[in-house]
Amino acid sequence: QVQLVESGGGLVQAGGSLRLSCAASARYFSISTMGWYRQVPGKQRELVATITNGGSTNYAESVKGRFTISGDNAKNTVYLQMNSLKPEDTAVYYCNARGSRYRGPYEYDYWGQGTQVTVSS
Repeated sequence: QVQLVESGGGLVQAGGSLRLSCAASARYFSISTMGWYRQVPGKQRELVATITNGGSTNYAESVKGRFTISGDNAKNTVYLQMNSLKPEDTAVYYCNARGSRYRGPYEYDYWGQGTQVTVSS
């Protein structure tokens, strides 16, 4: 079982910054990738950034150079530092964890409850 708790969302002005946090608790589950996704009403949930267990990162083209994903293994937490925020970044941001039961053959996705990020123009 995996539980994800997000925090750090809020309202900021364009050009401002926010830092999202996602604390993960996983029992008998090996996480291979964690990431952040976002969704606005009427649109598909889209990838923002991911980070693998080995530290490799991947970013959506729209956030490259502005957002940074990182992790703290000791705290079992992943972060998303968002700088130079734009109104287009307004969305509900969801934390995602992907992995498998310890040495199991299949991967599963778990999602946080979401945290609202609103960027005013």
